[in-house]
Amino acid sequence: MAEPISLLDKFARFTDQWSPKVIAEMNDVQFKLARLEGPFVWHQHDHTDEAFFVVKGVLRILLRDGEVAIPEGSLYVVPKGVEHCPVADSECLVMIIEPRGVVNTGDAGGSLTAPNDIWI
Repeated sequence: MAEPISLLDKFARFTDQWSPKVIAEMNDVQFKLARLEGPFVWHQHDHTDEAFFVVKGVLRILLRDGEVAIPEGSLYVVPKGVEHCPVADSECLVMIIEPRGVVNTGDAGGSLTAPNDIWI
């Protein structure tokens, strides 16, 4: 990779929501961009942590014992095995950092399950 990756340029290439796009890999970890709006599904990832870096907007992560608001420019890590539900009250641009092959809906499945390894 000879050039830095512009997150905003990559976000301009897609409009679909809740469908992460891979922009880079480091070892077995993928850096994915996603446009989020509205509530997602309650789910968990039994074998890995999941990091959310908010590029634009505010993302709320609902937890069974409360919630965490992640403002623009901030990072939050959901520990493995913790049930959570991301919610964006208005469109939010997010980078998700997680191992290759992680299913976005975790153990929940359903209609919001996005295909893996879609590069942009």
